[in-house]
Order: sequence, then structure tokens, then C-alpha cells
Amino acid sequence: MLETLDAPAVRTWCRLALSALGQAREEIDALNVYPVPDGDTGTNLYLTVESATAAVERCFESGADPALPATARAMAKGALLGARGNSGVILAQLLRGVAEVLAERGGGPEALQAALARGAESAYLAVADPVEGTLLTVAARAAESAGQTVGGLAEVAASAHRSARGALLRTPEQLSVLARAGVVDAGGRGLVAVLGALADAVAGQQPMGPLALGADLPAAQVTCAEPERLPGHPAFEVIYLLDAPESELPALRASLAALGDSLVIGGGDGLWNVHVHVDDAGAAVEAGVLAGRPHQIRITHFAEAAARTGHRAGAVQAPAERVVLSVVTGAGLAELCREAGAAVLAADPDAPPSSAELAEAVRRCAAREVILLLNDPELRAGAGAAADQLREEGLRIAVLPTRSPVQGLAALAVHEAGRRFDEDVVAMTSAAGATRYAELAVAEGESWTMAGVCQAGDVLGLIDGDVAVIGPGIAETGAEVLSRMLAAGGELVTLVLGEGTGPELADTLVAHARRQRPEVDTLVFDGGQESAPLLIGVE
Repeated sequence: MLETLDAPAVRTWCRLALSALGQAREEIDALNVYPVPDGDTGTNLYLTVESATAAVERCFESGADPALPATARAMAKGALLGARGNSGVILAQLLRGVAEVLAERGGGPEALQAALARGAESAYLAVADPVEGTLLTVAARAAESAGQTVGGLAEVAASAHRSARGALLRTPEQLSVLARAGVVDAGGRGLVAVLGALADAVAGQQPMGPLALGADLPAAQVTCAEPERLPGHPAFEVIYLLDAPESELPALRASLAALGDSLVIGGGDGLWNVHVHVDDAGAAVEAGVLAGRPHQIRITHFAEAAARTGHRAGAVQAPAERVVLSVVTGAGLAELCREAGAAVLAADPDAPPSSAELAEAVRRCAAREVILLLNDPELRAGAGAAADQLREEGLRIAVLPTRSPVQGLAALAVHEAGRRFDEDVVAMTSAAGATRYAELAVAEGESWTMAGVCQAGDVLGLIDGDVAVIGPGIAETGAEVLSRMLAAGGELVTLVLGEGTGPELADTLVAHARRQRPEVDTLVFDGGQESAPLLIGVE
């Protein structure tokens, strides 16, 4: 339980928020009916927080803990630079208000109360025409409740989260479009996840496993088209970063307000994130040019975003061939995937690829159809966000949530480019799902596991992601894991040796497998991965 919010706590908050939004992303997308039913609010909020989290992570790269002011400001600027959509820009402005107070007053309970109040106020000021029953209302009720709470940091954060949840449930009473659809506000649902992560961080909860982090999102390509509009809504969403003095904002707001609606301008210190819905996208960009220097311009056509199918008018058609892209660590694994016909994204085990990096890797495949093998459960949320972006660009993409490289190899073994796309995806998914997976890891310290208490240096055997065996050495633990997996049956065992393990280990485990089940075939590969000394697959 924290008594004050410091830089590591802000880092934990960002990580937990990213994880929570990743888990809720599809749910939030499905709730998205206001202001435009384009089904991307969850994705936009995830991308916004991913950028904020990446910026915070860079503060810790030197190895020493940074000060709270620098970390809070990095969070706010990262969110601003990566903000997507109406809700993303509003959330970025809310985080900016929070960061301003934390940088000025520290991270005590009273400072957090003031920070949440400043955040809600900043969010309202960023929106040209505030509407109740949205993220704004949820933020305001959370701040009010936090401000009335007597207690420590945990009580303040928990109060804000509880009130945000209550306010979210009441949003259909305030916004008729939500009531007609029978849903709560999507942006408000995302804010509840962010405030829940804050409460968890203050309570001492830590994120489990690595997170998909990376560099700030790159500028997207500007694509203007003339397809049909969604009834009753402007045709385009325009969003860009703007370098301009604050004195230019009143004229910019007036120009953009005359062009469309859902106008939000967040930021400060000469850097702004501009968001608006218009019929004339060019005029919205020209208004930015008159005010300063717009860059990272993104233009989205709502009808296409809502449909999520077909190609953008005027877009360049990708080649017809299909590509399987496999995310792996280790030179040996990469070569195995290439030999099986896949393109490879080599990942750093200490810095898994962000959604932006996954999307760029798919684009580099230069194929119209892409099957993405993740080989790591922690990449699923980021890959889902990347896939939604890519579908808007006209690509056909399937994300196979393979949880281990051995599942990815099993999927590759049945891949046939000559099959229909859907049939190929089903066959590969079935092969991956039929493969049980395990890996060995070395414990870094004392810890509780599902198999008991481990000490530093113990070898852990994880089966399907859970610790099942604690042993003294790699060979002994690997043999015990293999025995448990073969007890449930199997026809083929795949052993992938990690960096630093030699053929002796493979010989020992092959002999053990034959003693257990003589009819089982065993394949051995040199994977070269640093993350695990041994990977095991049983099909």
C-alpha cells in the first residue's frame, strides 16, 4: 500500500492501464455508438495509453528511478503524441491535467485529489461542445468523489474508481443514443479501466509479465476518398499534431467548429493534438496550416472504418500472395520459421514489439493477406489493435494467438498458401490448439508458484503457462515436465533448445521420451532463444 505516488508507481499505473485496456479493447469497441458508431474507441484508447506507457518506460532506461515530475510529464506528452480518436485526445488532456498537479505538488493524497480535479477540468476545456453522459461525466464524478474522500492515497484512488463505475452505469440516462442502443459510454468504460489501474497501482498490485511497449506511433498515411457517408454524420475524422502558439487557438477553434463537430484540442506548451469530424478534410488541415505547422496527419473515413471490409477508394492494391508472419526470439527459431516459408519479425525478449511495430512489420510483408503468429500471449492486445488499423488500410489479416513458438511451428507445418484464406486460418489454428506447450525458466528469487515456493536458481517447468514443476537442474526438470505432458498422450514431441544448452540435453530427453512412450516421434531444434533454456511441444 503506497502512501505517496512516486515515479515507479506511475510506471506501474501505466502498465496496468495498458493491460486493462488491452483486455477490454474489443468490449469497448463494441460499445462505441457515440459520437460516431465506428467501433474503434477501445483501440484508440489502447493506442493512446500504449504511447504514454512507452514514454514513461524511456524515463527508466538509465537504470535509476527518475523523479515524479519528469515521469508524470513524460506520461502526459506520450499520451498527447499517441492520442487517437475523440476519446483518446480527451484522455490525453485529462492525463496532462493530472501530470501538471503531480509535478507541482507531489504524489500525496491531497495532491492526487487535486490532480484528478485538474484532469477532469482540463478534459472539459479541451472539448468545444461538452456532452454529458460521456467520458467527461465519468471523469467529473470520479474527481468529485475523490475530493470528498478522507483518508490516504489508496482510499482516494479507490473512491475515484468506484464513483467512475457508478457514473458509467448512469450514462444511458444522460445520453439518449446510449439508451436506444442499450449500452454505456465507450469512452467512459475506458476511463473506468484507467482509474481501476490507478487504484491497483496504489494498492501495490504489479503487472504480470512483459508488456508490449515500443516507440511512439509513427505518422499514418493520409488517405482521402469519396465513398458513401454514414447517415447523419460528417464523412471524415481528421486528427493531427500542431506546432502553434496558444494565441492561434481561438481562431483555429472557430474555423474548425464551423466545418464540423466533435472538436477536441488538447495539449500545451506549443504542441497540440487536434481532432475534428468534418465533411471537408482538406479544409480542416488548411485551418491547421494557417495556425501553425500540422504534422502526423490522419484522416479516416467513417463509413469504411465502420464496415471494416473492402479497400479504400484510390488505395494501392497489395500483391495477391499470402504471407505468414511469425514473431520469434532467437536466431535458430527465426531460421526454422523462414525454412517453413514464413516471414519473421525478430523480437527482443526484454522489449516485445508494440502495436505500431507489429503493424509496420505486416506492411513490410507487402501482401494483401497476412496470417500473424504471435507466439507470446502478452502480444495479443497490441496485435489486435494493429490488426484493426491494418484492416482499415485494406489488408486482410488474421491473428493466431499462438502462446508459444512450438505452437507457431505446428501451425506453420500445416500452412498451405493454395487454400482459401479462411480454410488456411482454420487449419493452422487447429494445429496450434492441438499442441500442448511447456518451457523451462530459472527463478530469479524466492516466489510463490502453483507448484510451491521456489528459490533463486531453481529451474521452473511451466506447462501451458503455469508452473507445474520446480527442480534443481534443466535436465531433471525437463524430464519431469515431459513425463507429465506425455501422460495425457501425444504422437509428436518437439524440443527447442535455448541459448547455452547443448546436444547432451536433447539426447537425455529423447531417450526419456522413448522410455515413456516408444511410439512417439521426437524432433529437436536449436532455437537459440535467450528467454527459455528449453521449449517443449507435444502434439
